[in-house]
Amino acid sequence: MSGESDMAKVAFLGLGTMGFPMAGHLAARGHDVAVWNRTAAKAEAWLQRHKGRHAATPAEAARGAEFVMACVGNDDDLRAVCSGPDGAFAGMTPGAIFIDHSTVSATITRKLAAQAATGGIAFVDAPVSGGQAGAENGQLSIMCGGDPADYARVEPVLATYARICRLIGPSGSGQLAKMVNQICIAGLLQGLSEALAFGEKAGLDGEKVVEVISQGAAGSWQMVNRHKTMLKGEFDFGFAVDWMRKDLAICLATADEIGARLPVTALVDQFYKDVQLMGGGRNDTSSLIRRLR
Repeated sequence: MSGESDMAKVAFLGLGTMGFPMAGHLAARGHDVAVWNRTAAKAEAWLQRHKGRHAATPAEAARGAEFVMACVGNDDDLRAVCSGPDGAFAGMTPGAIFIDHSTVSATITRKLAAQAATGGIAFVDAPVSGGQAGAENGQLSIMCGGDPADYARVEPVLATYARICRLIGPSGSGQLAKMVNQICIAGLLQGLSEALAFGEKAGLDGEKVVEVISQGAAGSWQMVNRHKTMLKGEFDFGFAVDWMRKDLAICLATADEIGARLPVTALVDQFYKDVQLMGGGRNDTSSLIRRLR
């Protein structure tokens, strides 16, 4: 096992909005990449743009790989990708590391990490933030949970598509940190939506207002990167409301488990439900402003 920034044999499971470009960065860096996707057509499309090979199952993709990355939808998807005769763990050899970029519960993370350990396989939870643009530009924020020695081995590889990558703590800590991230985003976007809608009602030029306030204490990534499309009512891009509700459900369930209170997050989750009922399930998360117009 190299563990260095030199070329490695890797597998990438899940070629969605995030996984497709992330796997592409690995191939562009010269790594030996095998890809798998539940819908084979996506894998074929990836191969038309990148050098690598398509495997029929996660186990086949993972066979002989030093690092196996996954970026799938939810707990059940991750369990299916990892376990069983066709799962990644079945194809991995002792000493290999499974890196999970999905946003899932810390509970499933710890269960799968323990399952992997029985086969001598390391497991690092490494959810990402930065959206589709971050994935395409190789500028993701990656928060990790796992053993420090395992993290030290994966960090050079993750640097391929990371702007910042940090070990937060033991197994599950990366997923808990991602929950903190989503809680922040939910509150920020609701506040930004209310502010922009208020400005519109007051007859202000939204662009001029944002130009000024974005340089002060109210500024945020969401304000800088989403205000233009919010003012125009354009939401056909970005991180979908359906996925955000999945993430917030994990946050709220975890809050119940650990005794944390998330009153604003619970409220914004219901506001996102309103957007879904308006037909905006695939809208970007900034579409919260739709409710206020």
